Amino acid sequence: MLLARLKKIRIAVSILFFLFTAVLFLDFKSYIPITAHKYILYVQFVPSLLKFVNVLSIAAAGFIFIIILTLLFGRVYCSTICPLGTLQDIAIYITRKFRKKKKNRFRYLRPQNLLRYSLLALAVIPVLFGSMFVLDLLDPYSNFGKINSNLLRPVLVFLNNSAAYTLESFKNYSLYPFELRTISLLGAGFSVLFLAFVLWMSVAKGRLYCNSVCPVGTLLGLISRFSIFKIAIDQTKCKGCGICERTCKSGCIDNKTRSVDFSRCVSCFNCFNVCPSEGLTYEKPSKEKETVDLKETDTKKREFIFKTSAYLVGLSGLAFMQQKKVIKSYKKNSVPTFKQNPLTPPGSRGIDHFTSTCTACHLCVSACPAQVLQPAYLEYGLRGMMQPHMDYMTSFCQYECTICTDVCPNGAILPLTLETKKLTQLGKVKFVKDDCIVKTENTDCGACSEHCPTKAVNMVPYKGKLSIPEVKDEYCIGCGACEYACPARPYKAIYVEGNPKHLIAKKPEVKKIDQKVDYKEDFPF
Repeated sequence: MLLARLKKIRIAVSILFFLFTAVLFLDFKSYIPITAHKYILYVQFVPSLLKFVNVLSIAAAGFIFIIILTLLFGRVYCSTICPLGTLQDIAIYITRKFRKKKKNRFRYLRPQNLLRYSLLALAVIPVLFGSMFVLDLLDPYSNFGKINSNLLRPVLVFLNNSAAYTLESFKNYSLYPFELRTISLLGAGFSVLFLAFVLWMSVAKGRLYCNSVCPVGTLLGLISRFSIFKIAIDQTKCKGCGICERTCKSGCIDNKTRSVDFSRCVSCFNCFNVCPSEGLTYEKPSKEKETVDLKETDTKKREFIFKTSAYLVGLSGLAFMQQKKVIKSYKKNSVPTFKQNPLTPPGSRGIDHFTSTCTACHLCVSACPAQVLQPAYLEYGLRGMMQPHMDYMTSFCQYECTICTDVCPNGAILPLTLETKKLTQLGKVKFVKDDCIVKTENTDCGACSEHCPTKAVNMVPYKGKLSIPEVKDEYCIGCGACEYACPARPYKAIYVEGNPKHLIAKKPEVKKIDQKVDYKEDFPF
């Protein structure tokens, strides 16, 4: 039977998408070509939609393919392409294997329409006003990325380094260790809580997250109401045994009414394999009026939903008020420094574009070879929490690198050529003379000038044989090499102040050195 094979096809495709997507975040040694990112993530719904809005190119129109697929066959995206959905399926499968009772344990669940549509509105409406806060918390792809980047990647690095040091003790150097500069406590903490929440829901109620919380699932559920092919129960063949209801992890099959709520069906096709009478169909529905559950809503649940919605709306509102918050360095010194604006990655255009487009999937954080991109706390205010920022206490932006501009799947970081990136000014250098060790300790330094790739920082005579930095911020691209290299403690004597909107730096002057060579005296070899 063809319908019985759909489950096997679904499992194979979902595992491929799951593994390919996970590898992009876990590849800390850069084995995967950069060009592979855009192909693997092309059909992830939210990133594709956001990128299409930003670049208006068919090359970013993967979400259109998902919409067409949904209009044809229902929420196939949720069961095959979404990596978070596959993660839930894996949890459900493992749980069933270790349960003492091997019986199917699912049952029909009443649709929580008020909750699901409220969360969809709370995720979408703030986006229209430039806030990604709620969507960042709920988007399935982005949360899957955070789980891999903040939880699994550090574990994988630890295992790699342990194996490398073990082999090294036996004089085997085939495996080399990897330095993980820092771990975001906020990113890791949120990922742990979200993973625990999703796994608990999937183990207890199947795909309840997909049908009651996930905004992508709710939106595709609305679209699937108009699908050409729908799973339905053939009244003439159905014997009312209820096996399909107990197998349905979406809780959308009601054996009492012998109906399927296709808007909540994730098209896993498990029901086709268990029905003894082949009483389930996957075809164009008849024009008969569909039954709708109009049961009375529990007032206590309604009150809870409204309070939760109001709370999330309040958080979204606070996001705007906190965007302009001054960021004070956490280090104390005689001359404290203040940063008015955080620094966004090259290609992000500036704070407004970046924070209104980034879904905090942390793919750029995982891909950055310098590890300068780190999840933000309140650098962007509440609305940009966990979105990446340039952390020059951890590292600096490599002058010859454009990886983050190439891997971003949603257009928050747009592609840049290397020449353009070398002139993109993320911020401007600032020098605090009273914090410089040349003055405070009367010692020679120059680390900032040595590391500056554009020579926006030069050393000029100071006292005696000492020299001190002099900045020309028109040449500065805000890479942070000077700030990272500065040995002054606890405050940096030189730092980068972010540009709210990226500017174009002046091209560095290249001085030709006229050097006459005496070929008669010069040794030919």
